[in-house]
Amino acid sequence: MSDSNINQLQESVEDIRQFGFSLLRSATLFRWIGYGLLIFSLFDTIAIFIPPSLLDPVWEFQTIGQLVERVPVPLIGMVLVFYGEKLGRKKWEITLVKLLSWLTVLFAVIFFLLAPLGIVNTVRLNNRSNAQIDTEMKQRTEQIAQVKDLLAKASSPAEMRELISRLDTQGRAPNITDSQQLDEIKKQVSEVIDQAETTMQTQAQEAKSNRQMNLFKNSVKWNLGALVAGALFVFLFTGTAWARKM
Repeated sequence: MSDSNINQLQESVEDIRQFGFSLLRSATLFRWIGYGLLIFSLFDTIAIFIPPSLLDPVWEFQTIGQLVERVPVPLIGMVLVFYGEKLGRKKWEITLVKLLSWLTVLFAVIFFLLAPLGIVNTVRLNNRSNAQIDTEMKQRTEQIAQVKDLLAKASSPAEMRELISRLDTQGRAPNITDSQQLDEIKKQVSEVIDQAETTMQTQAQEAKSNRQMNLFKNSVKWNLGALVAGALFVFLFTGTAWARKM
């Protein structure tokens, strides 16, 4: 082998050695960033669960949403921690990466279970919302029925003025002089009441529709997100078998 070939071989070996050092430095940097992201994620998770309100569908639903929306941080953190596999690991890291590898399957199970819980809470919240709107509608319908009854019983200008003053927010009432004017005003008031009742029913249906749309939109996003997060944690678990064998 000539001197030039030997020099080329030595240069290649040196390049490989420098590349290994560079890879080790990059791996160390990535891992520390990963540990930092995991710590931030831990703080976020603790804040989400404080104060707890178990069995409350609103709290459970919002908690699921917050966990799903924040799950990219621990996922990225774990990928960075596992980067480089066994390369240049410190002794204290061996137990830690092994623990993190086992935690990935635990997190996968948790996120898979969040999806059915989210569906159940979606149904509960939808029923609660509809019941709340129906209760408000019933109360207002009863109030309108009472007004209609008073309107039907108003047979004198004085009674009509009293009824209108009660309905007017400023207590104003027209001056009614004869029975013909009384009948005209009763007709006008009846039309206003009917229009208000129709408007109320329309608004109630729109409120139901809007609440359902927002609820189902978030439900689909968060439940599918929980399933995707669970699948990604499974991939992390299967891809870190080396850590559990250390």
